[in-house]
Amino acid sequence: LDFNLSCFDFCSQSADMFAASNLRSEDQFLCSICPDVFADPVTTPCGHNFCKKPLLKVNTLFSEQQAAKPGEVPCDICTGTKLRALKSCLVCLTSYCETHLEPHLTCKGLKRHQLIEPVENLEGRMCTKHDKHLELFCKTDQTSVCTLCSVLDHKTHEFVPLREESEEKKTELRKMDDEIQEMIENRQQKIQEINESVKMKTKTIQHFSFFNSPTLFKAEKEHI
Repeated sequence: LDFNLSCFDFCSQSADMFAASNLRSEDQFLCSICPDVFADPVTTPCGHNFCKKPLLKVNTLFSEQQAAKPGEVPCDICTGTKLRALKSCLVCLTSYCETHLEPHLTCKGLKRHQLIEPVENLEGRMCTKHDKHLELFCKTDQTSVCTLCSVLDHKTHEFVPLREESEEKKTELRKMDDEIQEMIENRQQKIQEINESVKMKTKTIQHFSFFNSPTLFKAEKEHI
């Protein structure tokens, strides 16, 4: 009896494991957007698969979104008109508009990706040594570093968040730009004053030359 029960338990556990294994296998073939079995699957830059139809279907929402303006980060996935990126992914090294960001908010696998405010040149913002996002600025060496750099290669150095350093540099640049603009305006005003002075002197010389010309003197003498 015990043997039969053991056999039954073993068969039951094996059946459960087989069912769970089948379930995991089936999940690998399900689109996380539909969710249906893959039909004409396409692969995103980070290696995830989705059905082509729902991904193309979201293009109907493009007209409701705003195209990227100069100075704004464009979506790397958009074709034709590039829409304004809402987030950048440090795993995919790709910037996404609201529509193309949707899988990162709904797909279980993509939810684990680290999203940041949209930035350009994502690859250039990664530490080439540790393959991590450059988040800190080393004031000692005047260079951008990742968190691993700060504890391994720059232990005793002074750090500030990269965003803070960026804002400080922008403030300095704006101040410098204002000073240069003021200098240009002062120079332009000085040039204008010199031009007006030259015009006045020219008129004075012409007036003096006219009243002291031989022709005018002869005409006055004949009149007398």
